[in-house]
Amino acid sequence: MGVTEFFFQLTPEVVLHAAERAGLRPTGHCTPLTCLENRVYDVRLEDERQVVMKFYRPGRWSRAALEEEHRFLRDLVEAEVPVCAPLEITAEGGTLAVHEGLHFAVWPRTGGRSPDELRDEDIEVLGRLLARLHNVGAIRGAAARPELDAHSRVREPLELLTRKGALPPSCADRYAAAATAVADHYENLARETPLHRIHGDCHFGNLLRGRDGWFFLDFDDFAVGPAVQDIWMLLPGRDAEGRRQRALLIEAYRQFRPFDDVWLALVEPLRAMRYVWYAAWIARRFEDPAFPDAFPHFGSETYWQRETTDLEEQLAILREEKRIEEGERDGATVAGEPELTNEDFFWDL
Repeated sequence: MGVTEFFFQLTPEVVLHAAERAGLRPTGHCTPLTCLENRVYDVRLEDERQVVMKFYRPGRWSRAALEEEHRFLRDLVEAEVPVCAPLEITAEGGTLAVHEGLHFAVWPRTGGRSPDELRDEDIEVLGRLLARLHNVGAIRGAAARPELDAHSRVREPLELLTRKGALPPSCADRYAAAATAVADHYENLARETPLHRIHGDCHFGNLLRGRDGWFFLDFDDFAVGPAVQDIWMLLPGRDAEGRRQRALLIEAYRQFRPFDDVWLALVEPLRAMRYVWYAAWIARRFEDPAFPDAFPHFGSETYWQRETTDLEEQLAILREEKRIEEGERDGATVAGEPELTNEDFFWDL
């Protein structure tokens, strides 16, 4: 049996054996937790502690990439940014171990609730925390992690969808054209945007509020990317209320770290890029028995027609934003000429 098949068929008995090999003393209680990308288990120990064991999907990350995830978490803990960090489980004090070819790590089981909605005071707290997280992210690079860019989020996923024949003939050309246009649009806007370590998947589900306040978890998708990726995923709304909340978060963010408003132009392109990346993620994982059950309509004609329409509509939003921005620029005061004031129009001022 190959390591991938072994991963698909992972059992509580194997998990408990791995726990014992890591020096833990499990009681025998081992409950699988909901997670599609990896295999995650709640394990109870004889000392009454409760831990979470995560077995990483084979073939996705190199060992170096996983070690960089753990290094980022250690950096955050040292800076007192509230995150859920892995425990030391090797004789050398490491946080990453291998069992039957699968990399795994152990986390303390932390109590908390994902928010149903955010109050303004919550948004302000999270803005400051996110700025501190990004301050830590900027102190060092992460060469083994991907850059969050048009190649990793659109061009490579589109190539995978094409290679797998996932796109039906009825919409393959339209989908590819829209995706390529999104990638081009993002690259034109993002040329001067600074990149650093970010959470990468900073949605409500990866945010908990416990007895001691808010904390971030699940850095499995951490990447080197623009700060605004974490901001828009935390507050994804694009209506007036969504924009108000985002402005409030950024105001709090700036108490700890600069944020250039020009980066907000990347929000809608990043949203569009996620459409392509997410579809390719499902296609890449569809041989995993858990995925057809989770995404029963994936691959159907109806699914791809809807995905294509959604992507084209998002592209139209990008083009409208560009048209408005160019119109505002054309109507602005010509550089080098003094701005007109009331004195230019009223002789008695």
